[in-house]
Order: sequence, then structure tokens, then C-alpha cells
Amino acid sequence: MTTDVGTVRTRTLARVLVPLLAALALLLLPGPGPGGGTADAASVCHGRPTRTITFATGELRLYRTRQYVCAVTVAKGPGPRRPMAVSLQPRGGRAVVRSGRFDRQAGPVTVHALNRCVRASGSVAGRGTATGWILC
Repeated sequence: MTTDVGTVRTRTLARVLVPLLAALALLLLPGPGPGGGTADAASVCHGRPTRTITFATGELRLYRTRQYVCAVTVAKGPGPRRPMAVSLQPRGGRAVVRSGRFDRQAGPVTVHALNRCVRASGSVAGRGTATGWILC
């Protein structure tokens, strides 16, 4: 049983290149995820969606796990960078704020809120909303 040296080299090269090319194709090919061309933002918060509060220029989305609450402010449509903010405060704790100029969403912000109410606010381009103490 003789093997050609060229055949062995070709097989070894194929064993190395095929997985590498497959991984590269998964990274480069478009698929589901952020930036897929829709106005819906992918959820970046863990937990189940709890509340969605809409306002003129966007919406404030709240998510909850057993111990944490997460919030994100999403603009109605992607566009140029504009001032956006999201804030989340547990009762008896400090507010966590994420603000700046964003094109799609501000946040996420997460606070530990086991057995505590939270207060949330969000704004896009100067218009926004705020809640009272919720998720008690």
C-alpha cells in the first residue's frame, strides 16, 4: 500500500482549510441579528419582556429576571445620531444612566432589584417618558 506525498498534503490541507473557511463564511454572511434592516432592535437584555412604554420618538423597554431589571430606549427608526438616554433606579438605590448620541438605542442598563420597585425613564431627541415606582 503506497501513498502519494501529494495526496497526503492535499488531505492535510483540506482538513485545515475546510473548517477555517466554514467559520469565516458564518462570520461574513448576513443572518438574523442586529442591523438586519428592520426597525426592531435585538434584545440586549436578559430576562422576559415586562413592559414597553411608547412615546412620540421611541419606546422604553423593560425586562426582568428574578433578581435584575434591565432597560433600553429604542428609537422609532434608525437614523442619524441624536441625543438619547435611559435611566433605571431601584428603590433605595442610585440610578444607573446611559446617555449620549446614538443612532438606534441607548442602553442597556441593569440594576439589582430583588423584591424592590424600580423607576425608569427614557428619551430620544428631547422627547421621552418616565414611570413611577413599578414592578413591585
